[in-house]
Amino acid sequence: MTTTDLPTSVPYREVTDANGRVYRLGETDIDIMGRKRKWMVILPWVGMMGISSAEYAFASAEDTLHQAHLWSEGSIFWLLTTWVFFQAAVAFPAGRLRETGKLPARWAMMLGALGTLCGYLSLAYAPSVTLAFIGFGMFSGMGAGMVYATCVNMVGKWYPERKGGKTGFVNGGFAYGSVPFVFLFTNVMDISNFKVVLVTVGVFLAGVVAVAGSFFKDPPKNWWPAEIDPLNPPEDRRARRSLEKNPPAVHQYSPVEAWKTGRVALMWFCLACTSGVNIFGISFQIDIGKEAGFAGGIVATAMSLKAIVNGTGRGVIGWLSDLYGRKRCLLYVCVILGAAQFGILWSAEAENLPLFLIFSAISGFGGGAIFPMFAAMTADYFGENNNATNYGMVYSSKLVSGLGAGMGFVVVDAWGLDGAFILAGCISFFAGFVALFLTPPGRPRTRSSGGIKPNPQPISREMD
Repeated sequence: MTTTDLPTSVPYREVTDANGRVYRLGETDIDIMGRKRKWMVILPWVGMMGISSAEYAFASAEDTLHQAHLWSEGSIFWLLTTWVFFQAAVAFPAGRLRETGKLPARWAMMLGALGTLCGYLSLAYAPSVTLAFIGFGMFSGMGAGMVYATCVNMVGKWYPERKGGKTGFVNGGFAYGSVPFVFLFTNVMDISNFKVVLVTVGVFLAGVVAVAGSFFKDPPKNWWPAEIDPLNPPEDRRARRSLEKNPPAVHQYSPVEAWKTGRVALMWFCLACTSGVNIFGISFQIDIGKEAGFAGGIVATAMSLKAIVNGTGRGVIGWLSDLYGRKRCLLYVCVILGAAQFGILWSAEAENLPLFLIFSAISGFGGGAIFPMFAAMTADYFGENNNATNYGMVYSSKLVSGLGAGMGFVVVDAWGLDGAFILAGCISFFAGFVALFLTPPGRPRTRSSGGIKPNPQPISREMD
């Protein structure tokens, strides 16, 4: 079933605003899927938690994998890079298949569950690092990419009027879902039990993704909540403020149209820089903590704190962006993420554990907050109908930013951890400068983009 062929016996009408954008009104969430739309926040959140440990807890398993399989440290870092590469690479084609109806949301989630299981089985049993690159790096990465793209875009379709906080909440599951596994891989797993631990975790997480995904359902194209008037300021205070600060796209942009605006390229570059810094921090924060002389358990605590704040920060910044605007929040996040890299370096050199924990948390907040900003901003700029493909283009920047692990290893080897963290901080600041040039396409460049202006002669169509 696709978003363009959704049977319903409920009458609906289509209205057009002054910019020519069409809104489909009349059907409620219960009419469409038999349950409240809040479930399309809860279930994607659960699905995101199911894939999070493959990225965020991987660094915690590094030592055990090195000892158990005798893989080099460089190979292990490139394993994570490969995983991130394929996770990003699948976003655009999966989004295109989703929007053409060839890949229903439920099937995308099932494929993601299968990839998750393959990844953990590969880490447990791969006889060579080459097979681990195929099983974990490629299949698990592609599976995670399908789950990520499906979950993030699902919530944006069901909450087009205030997507920031909801998108941030769902996005947060990609981080703090890894917290128990950071402790598990650091404090419980060793070379005597790593196969049992990895297989058990893989089966459990694949089941979580599959069960959550089995209930997924898309709304019809152009769907808009029946209780929210798209042509006039809504009565709901939260929806009204969100639409004032982040007005909906002037029309539903196709991927080609979105690219021609130039905004996709700017978003791509900014996300490549900031997510690269985030992945670098995930990969090397444990190393710099150990170099500073902090105990392994303390460093694991710092990573867990980073993951928790990374996840909760996504929800918080999404909510704040509904109140104050996506672009303003994005600029602050770039500055915070860059400053945190210098703070981690300084606190490690000073061997100051409390400050190390604080800056780790701040870095986690900045590294996580960038993703819901770009996810929501893509829908704000280009509309929801083609958001899976449009955001797939933006998110494909992780093809480059995934080098934050592999290339980070090269930079650390050449410049040391000090030089690498300084470079990471500067990259984040530069991304903030580039983000200054982001503006919604089709709208005048003013200090305040204003709310939705009603069309005095809307076109409407009643259907029985």
